[in-house]
Amino acid sequence: MTHPFLDLAPLTAAHFAAIEKRVAGLLATEQDVVIMQGEALLPLEGCIRGGARPGSTALNVVTGPYGQTFGNWLRDCGANVVDLAVPFHTAVTADQVARALAEHPEIDFVSLVHAEAATGNTNPVAEIGEVVRSHGALFMLDAVASVGAEPLLPDVWGVDLCVIGAQKAMGGPAGVSAVSVSERAWERIAANPEAPRRSYLSLLDWKERWIDGGRKALLHAPAQLEMLALEACVERIETEGLDALMARHAAAAAATRAGAVALGGLSPYVHEAAEAAPVATTLRAPEGVDASELVARALAADPSLPLIAGGGALSKEMIRVNHYGVDATRGAVRSSLAALGAALADSGRQVDFEAARKAVSQTWPSE
Repeated sequence: MTHPFLDLAPLTAAHFAAIEKRVAGLLATEQDVVIMQGEALLPLEGCIRGGARPGSTALNVVTGPYGQTFGNWLRDCGANVVDLAVPFHTAVTADQVARALAEHPEIDFVSLVHAEAATGNTNPVAEIGEVVRSHGALFMLDAVASVGAEPLLPDVWGVDLCVIGAQKAMGGPAGVSAVSVSERAWERIAANPEAPRRSYLSLLDWKERWIDGGRKALLHAPAQLEMLALEACVERIETEGLDALMARHAAAAAATRAGAVALGGLSPYVHEAAEAAPVATTLRAPEGVDASELVARALAADPSLPLIAGGGALSKEMIRVNHYGVDATRGAVRSSLAALGAALADSGRQVDFEAARKAVSQTWPSE
């Protein structure tokens, strides 16, 4: 018996390389692009373990939980870590980064998350990249939640290691990811005796055996289904148009923010709209209302809604509307707000469904 997910023809090296080329086109990059066979934490850890080394000093910008994870990895590599942490309801500024670099001129590695879906903020990478490039440090960017949802130009912004995943705005699989690598990043990793070699975490293995070998022989059997799904989602983005995809995410974010305020009871977790990520909108639950319980009531009516409570300590106060990928639609926004409104009403709060509906329509008049 055959099955559409089974008994597929082998994925050739040429096909793998063609998918790699399309991903590079999505990023508008001339740098090498390595597609790694795992979720984006794989290349993120690989970049840090390749770029950081004992005795180096890293500036780790913390605007959400992933920044905290990067700091742990950097310390594990033996690097001296300077954490630049800002409240999760805001974004870091280029001036803050510049001050940190001036106070610690020995910094030679900078790690930053572009958009933090978990906290709903997004950082001004273009301005930060200019500061980091002027300082001369290697710049690693986690763009997993921003790719496809907002502008991402690693070459123009001076990003040396730009990691993406397909599972959010791209609307693709979680089990495959990619990283663009600048020439100076390759030099830095090659000169690091502690960089992973002969390892699943190794970027150097891909460089030496795949890229330098003319992309003729893969390191190992590719994750075929994930690769085909990645190709399909890039093709869908090419068909819709990247600008249209980003506009759809921006509209979803603006409509969710406006609708939540009009509904009543909820307030934006990220204070300034300009610092709010287009991939997800975080909301603060009313005083005395447990956010996780509110989300559970909202999902009881429709478990398919893109709603989740904040993680960890934020679970009691934060609600997240994940309007990315296929959920970056006016219908998903309206349904999410209606469900949250019903849950708030059940808890005895006053809500205005009609005002929320009008706010969404006025903010996002057509799609």
